Amino acid sequence: MIHRVARGFLFLTFLQVSLYSVAAPVPAEDWPWFLGPKHTGESGETQLKPDWTEKQPPVLWKQPIGTGYSAPSLLGDRLVVHHRQGESEIISCRSRADGTELWKYEYASAFEDPYGYNNGPRCSPVLTEDACFTLGAEGRLVCVSMKDGKLRWEVDLRKNFQLPEWFFGMGCSPLLDGDQLIVLVGGQPDSGVVSFDRSTGKVLWQSVGKSTWDGTTTPEGDTYQWTGDEMVVSYSSPVIAEIHGQRHLLCLMRQGLVSLNPKTGQKNFSFWFRSRVHESVNAARPIVIGDQIFLSAAYQVGSVLLKVAADGQSVTETWSDRRNMLAHWSTPIHVDGFIYGFTGRHENEGELRCVRLSDGAVIWGTSGFEGDLNNLRVNRSNGKVFNVETGAEIPYPFFGRGSLTRIGDRFLVLGERGTLAVIDVNSERYQERGRFSLDEIGNPAWVAPVVSGGHMFLRSENWLLCVDLTAAQKP
Repeated sequence: MIHRVARGFLFLTFLQVSLYSVAAPVPAEDWPWFLGPKHTGESGETQLKPDWTEKQPPVLWKQPIGTGYSAPSLLGDRLVVHHRQGESEIISCRSRADGTELWKYEYASAFEDPYGYNNGPRCSPVLTEDACFTLGAEGRLVCVSMKDGKLRWEVDLRKNFQLPEWFFGMGCSPLLDGDQLIVLVGGQPDSGVVSFDRSTGKVLWQSVGKSTWDGTTTPEGDTYQWTGDEMVVSYSSPVIAEIHGQRHLLCLMRQGLVSLNPKTGQKNFSFWFRSRVHESVNAARPIVIGDQIFLSAAYQVGSVLLKVAADGQSVTETWSDRRNMLAHWSTPIHVDGFIYGFTGRHENEGELRCVRLSDGAVIWGTSGFEGDLNNLRVNRSNGKVFNVETGAEIPYPFFGRGSLTRIGDRFLVLGERGTLAVIDVNSERYQERGRFSLDEIGNPAWVAPVVSGGHMFLRSENWLLCVDLTAAQKP
């Protein structure tokens, strides 16, 4: 099959940059932590109406960086990216205007991904006016000054907690809540979740582990017996939401969902949600819709919709489905009673879907290519895909396991091999408004686009880019 051949190539086309409309400057909304201000992957800059059907937006600047899967964070006129160069992890503060480095703090890292993925950081920086918090791939929790990058405090999680071996290092971004920084440490026996004082790094409380899961009845009817050797580490970042007037710290651990009182770490409820496959992780964030919580995971898990009891101490299943959506690492987005997100454990299974929240029904799905495969060929000299009828090179046609960022009534889509597309937020059908690709954003493109001040910030294995979203727009 042609598409199977095409999926074996890693390089994408670079198209000529030009404008066809220029909008007024957009007030910058800060994007100071993972998945933006609301922790949901949604931008508040809803006046943006990107449309790339005629022209692609221009790249304003690009800067070389090291490896990693952590998204950049933005606050005011500064951007912070956490990356790896050689044997060092680097916290790099840069100018939003042109990407030039203002300061950096670096430390040695010997992390090696056991599955052959890159060895850089996986967690996004957390920014405030005076401090920057980062979590490195091998568990180094660091606080530096936003002014000059000087170290304020650091905690080596591997030295301070009993951490079993992990699959891909530390992969969940910290969560700032008032005076505390909450981290899914994944320690035995009961330090799965740890709260640190944001000013000093001192432990405030720790929770989740044996006391949570020992004796739990699994969906298969088994009674789980805690061994002390379990991986507790999570790749799903925590989130805080108010449900029935009560604040819940929701943490999707390897074993399942836990709700904690964010002030004390005391458990409200837990819900077993994990694959029977050992080589598996939970990575997508929980999504809260009113008094309901949507969970999704790959590795034959699927998704479930939970309803939280009025007293906040238990949940019941509204529905569960092992086939409708299996979110690997990209967190789906809820809009008006529908869940939009990517499903699939492997790239060739990747599909963007719209799922109805009320019953879990799949309304539509797409691989990213709706045309005739017979019209596509691969240029064996450079690995790029072209249309045989026009002879023109095109962005890689399939999204694979992509990522979404929402801007009002549109989604920015980033495919696994770097294809960028704009689609409508449409629960009835898939409606695209153009696509393009950039040579600097290639496989694997696993970091969702960041939006701030009318600009889209992208990172790859080697590059950090800023793209102007105000330049190509249509209502």
